[in-house]
Amino acid sequence: MGEFASKVQTYIYNRLSESNTSLSWQTEYDLAGTPVDIGGENDKLLVLLELEWRRADPADNSAKIFRHLTNERTDVDIVLVAQIFTNYYDLASGGVSSKRKNAEFVGAIAAGAIDDLSYHPVEFPLEPPKQGNEWQSSWTEAAEYTTVQISDQIQSVTDPD
Repeated sequence: MGEFASKVQTYIYNRLSESNTSLSWQTEYDLAGTPVDIGGENDKLLVLLELEWRRADPADNSAKIFRHLTNERTDVDIVLVAQIFTNYYDLASGGVSSKRKNAEFVGAIAAGAIDDLSYHPVEFPLEPPKQGNEWQSSWTEAAEYTTVQISDQIQSVTDPD
């Protein structure tokens, strides 16, 4: 993970730790020996966040997480997986790339096949800088937007009414 991605990961981790105190949060959460970018858990809920910056095959991350969840079932009641996509996956003509569509398809299939699993694609509304390029000054606003989306998803699975 590059410096920018690490900075965003830390920002999201810190904000979720502050706003969702019922969960114990960590970066590089260990899921069956495979690190997931951010994880939060308590005795009822496991939240897994995978950050997709410029990955050639984000569906591989989706499949990996869901494979581990089926093989290493957790003791929690609900698992929420959020896959965070940057604007890198947006098409100039509108819509999103087939890479992102494939990842979301894998997530939707897994959510339908694994009991108590909720999958959510989440926007990180910024084009990530290429290695060595300057960061956009609006990155914190993008990270905050993403954090709010994740917190809303957590709220929706913990208090569906």
